[in-house]
Amino acid sequence: MYKQIQALSIGLALVLAPVLASGQSSYPSRPIRIIVPFAPGGASDVVARIIAPRLGEALAQQIVIENRPGASGNIGMEAAASAAPDGYTLYLGNIGTIAINPALFANLTVKPQRDFAPVTLVADAPSILIANPMVPGNTLAEFIAFARRNPGVINFASTGSGALSRMELEQFREVAKLNVVHIPYNGAGPAVTGILSGETHVMFVTLPSAIAHLQAGKLKAFGISTEKRIDALPDVPTMTEVGFPEMTRGAWQGIFVPAGTPGAIVKRLHSALLATLASPDIARQFASAGMWVATNRTPEELAAFVAAETTRWGKVVKESRATVD
Repeated sequence: MYKQIQALSIGLALVLAPVLASGQSSYPSRPIRIIVPFAPGGASDVVARIIAPRLGEALAQQIVIENRPGASGNIGMEAAASAAPDGYTLYLGNIGTIAINPALFANLTVKPQRDFAPVTLVADAPSILIANPMVPGNTLAEFIAFARRNPGVINFASTGSGALSRMELEQFREVAKLNVVHIPYNGAGPAVTGILSGETHVMFVTLPSAIAHLQAGKLKAFGISTEKRIDALPDVPTMTEVGFPEMTRGAWQGIFVPAGTPGAIVKRLHSALLATLASPDIARQFASAGMWVATNRTPEELAAFVAAETTRWGKVVKESRATVD
């Protein structure tokens, strides 16, 4: 009986092999979704909506953006990790969800390095320290002086308890010796809205989430995390210029797929994404949004990069003694 079952299994595999191969070679044959684990209006959403049309052209399929905010990006990440590994669900992971959350959330069911296959980095964006215009201080030094005179008065927003903006807050209030109140939001869009309304006062946020409001004069900025001032906001000093060189860093975004996705499909997506990112139009749109195209990485290089970033931010979480609010 066992030999008969074995023979049947082998025969079935031989029959299905050409069909499966044909299915992969015809990929994609239907629309593809990109899960963005944050609300509309944030940097991740901006990145996805810039690349989606061009990526759709490269793959000859419609690309649908699906925002799944909540729990510092964990809800969207869990949805993406549990999707079928068939290439029809892409995940736009970032420094927070992929590298920071695993250290901060003890009960996180998803392990990014185990549950996702990396495709390529897509974008890098600087962080900027923004404030409601009514917040005292025209410079960072003046703001810090006010905050020190009024401990516990300043509400410091973040895009989520496990986000990069939260880690930047923890580091900043330690080096600046501030007593401020942390208010987490479900993404950059809602967090920036909170600053605009005066519900909260200041926050670190990736530039694409705030650049339009800054250029319109609806927000003010105390410093940006780039090494040099940027042309889009020439009057905003770098964090190094205002005395905080340790706050110079960026926020990366990358495309991942569920673990187990066939290598041929990962290769096809990687090729299409490289073609997308090579477009001068994409570079222009990224620049106008306050970010730049990331150095293209192979899936293997991105895997090594994620491992290094996870180790790096795990150490920051431990040293800052940050907890989930």
